[in-house]
Amino acid sequence: MSGAGLGTARLRRAAARTASVAARSIAIFVPVFLVATFVTFALRSLSGLSPAHLQLGESATPESLARIEHEWGLDRPFLTQYLDWFGKVLSGDLGTSWYNGADISRLLTEGAVISLSVAGLALLIGVVFGFGFGILAALRRTTWVDRVITGAMTFISVMPSFVVGIALVAVFAVSLDWLPSAGWVPAERGFGLWLAHITLPAIALSFDTVSDVARQLRAGLVAAYRENYVTGALVRGLGPRRIFFRHVLRNGIGPALTVLGLKFPNLLGGAVVTEAVFGMPGFGQFAAASAQRGDVPAVQGVLVVSIVLVVVFNLLVNLILARLTPASARGV
Repeated sequence: MSGAGLGTARLRRAAARTASVAARSIAIFVPVFLVATFVTFALRSLSGLSPAHLQLGESATPESLARIEHEWGLDRPFLTQYLDWFGKVLSGDLGTSWYNGADISRLLTEGAVISLSVAGLALLIGVVFGFGFGILAALRRTTWVDRVITGAMTFISVMPSFVVGIALVAVFAVSLDWLPSAGWVPAERGFGLWLAHITLPAIALSFDTVSDVARQLRAGLVAAYRENYVTGALVRGLGPRRIFFRHVLRNGIGPALTVLGLKFPNLLGGAVVTEAVFGMPGFGQFAAASAQRGDVPAVQGVLVVSIVLVVVFNLLVNLILARLTPASARGV
């Protein structure tokens, strides 16, 4: 077979492998999404809350409660309510807030832009520094560099994000006055201002990701260096750089990518505390405020959006993992 034919065959195999991983991930996502949305919707019935309690408070009477619940369609059978709500969710309509009558999709979009900006930058920091420290530790394994990096990663992994955030504010916002201590500025008002406001919360949120990615990558690379194919590559006279990028990194990166997929939910969850420290009206703060008010439709919307974001991110990680480490795709 000619070189062009071999190249085409490889591309076809890669495309088939990627399509297989995508199909399996989607096949898992559909039932998970159905169960998760059903459980999420059932929260209202389990909580015993009603929009009448928010609107009428202590002055609620049985007649007024029945009237308001009828207006919101809450007196219909549970399954009918769920199917109606689920159909709207599929079209992007997450309902109306019990608290102020606002469109939940719009409120969540506004908050998600803030939280995803912080989480996205935190993820980028985690990837860059986690991969950098992990690769350096693996290349300098058993040396003092490896020991220092491993110790530092262990140390920062146990530091809570809110403690890191407070320390960053004290140093870089109060003492040095380099960055703002709180607030949010949309990117439309200037990229520099936007980046300045999300830098400190993103750094505070990234510590756990940096440490876990670095340690998992270091372990994966060290294990890959011990494999027979590396010995064979050395015998064939391949250079260290080619061995690392062609064999070691490709086969040792799997654990780090897997951990990275698991870290995204932690970044969204950690946003609740981080946004409180930095005074940012993001996704986490909206979720916390809605739960405290008993605004069940808003809480349901938060859960649905969180499920979708986490599943989509993990699908992307699985596709990257299948592309970089073909052996892992065959075992999915």
